[in-house]
Amino acid sequence: MAKLSNIAVLGSTGSIGRSALDVLRGLSGYQAFGLTGHQQVDLLVEQACELSPRFVVATEPEAAAEIDAAKLPANCELLSGPKAIEQLVSHEAVDTVLAAIVGRAGLESTWQAVAHGKRVALANKETLVLAGQQIMELAATAGAEILPVDSEHSAIFQCIQSGNRQEVSKLILTASGGPFLDFDTAQMNCVTVEQALAHPTWSMGKKITIDSATMMNKALEVVEARWLFDVPPEQIEVMIHPQSIIHSMVEFCDGSVVSQMGPPDMKLPIQYAMTYPDRAAGNCPRFNFAECHHLELRPPDLEQFPALRLGYEVARNGGTSGAVLNAANEAAVDAFLNHQISFCDIVVACREILDNHNFEANPNLETLLGLDIWARQEINKWTAC
Repeated sequence: MAKLSNIAVLGSTGSIGRSALDVLRGLSGYQAFGLTGHQQVDLLVEQACELSPRFVVATEPEAAAEIDAAKLPANCELLSGPKAIEQLVSHEAVDTVLAAIVGRAGLESTWQAVAHGKRVALANKETLVLAGQQIMELAATAGAEILPVDSEHSAIFQCIQSGNRQEVSKLILTASGGPFLDFDTAQMNCVTVEQALAHPTWSMGKKITIDSATMMNKALEVVEARWLFDVPPEQIEVMIHPQSIIHSMVEFCDGSVVSQMGPPDMKLPIQYAMTYPDRAAGNCPRFNFAECHHLELRPPDLEQFPALRLGYEVARNGGTSGAVLNAANEAAVDAFLNHQISFCDIVVACREILDNHNFEANPNLETLLGLDIWARQEINKWTAC
C-alpha cells in the first residue's frame, strides 16, 4: 500500500483552508495531518472530528482555552499558542504545508515550514511581498519547495512547463477587475463597504475581496511573481479578464502564449500544489464547454486603479518597500471595513506611507517586522486626521 501524503493545513478555518479540506475529501492518498485555526475554534473542532488529524493547533490562547480536548478524536493532540505551529510544521511526518493564514500573520509559520525544508503550498502572498528575497534565499538553503496556490501564480507555474525558463519572455497576470471595473471617478468616491464586498465572480474572505476591488491584490501579485519566478517587473503584465476563466498566461520568446483556464474556484490550484508533479481527478469543478462563453481581455486603467503603480514600484525597488506596502494596506483595509476611511483613501494612504518610510535595500527580518509595525501605526495616525 502506498504511503499516505500528510498535509498540514495552516488556517483551516479560513476561506482557503476550507477549500483545502474540500480537496482532501475528494483525494485518495492524501490526509490532513494537522489543522490550525485562530479564533473559530468551534469550526476547528468540527473539522478535526470529521478528518481525525494527528494535531490540532489553536493559535489564540484564550480561544484555545475554550476547547474541550475530550471532544477531539482519539489520538488527536491539541496544541495551543502561535509557537505550537512550529511543532506541527517541523514534524518529520509532514510532507506538505499549506500556508493559508491570511496576511502578515502568516509570515512566521511559512518561514518555519520553509526553514524545515518542507514542500510549501503557498496561499499567503503577503509572505513574499513582505520578505520575498529572504524567503526565496531560505528555501534555496533549506531545500524547501515553494509551490503557488494563488490561482494566477499556479496558472503561470503550470504554463511555464510548456517550455524552458530561458524561453519565457512575459508573465501575464489576469485580474477580474472587481465590482468597480466600469465605475467613473465620482462613483468610486462613493463606494460603500457592502458594494466592495460584493465580488462578481469569486467567493473570498473580506480582506482579499477589498484588495480585489482596489486591485491591490494584483499589485501584491506582481511583487509575488517577481520573487516566485525570479523575473524583473518589466516582464510582468496585468490584463483585465472579468470572466475569471483564464487564470493567467505566459508568453514565450517565439510569440506563443499559453494560458491556464478553469472555473473561478480555488480548489484546483490547491489540489495541484498538493499533488504536483502528478494530477488527480479529485472533486474540483469542471469547465462547461456545452455553454457559450465570452472571454474578454483588456489592459487595466492605471488612473482608475492606482494600486497597480504601487505594485510595480515595490517589485522594482524591493528592500523594505514590500513590508511597508503590505502593512499599510492591511491597516487601511481594516480602517475602511470599520468605516473610518473611504474606499479611495485606501490607496492614497498606502502611497503616503510608502513615500515617507526610511528605505533600506538589504534589510534583515527584524527590520522588516519593525517597519510592519511602524506602517500600521502610521495608518492609524493617518485615519485619525
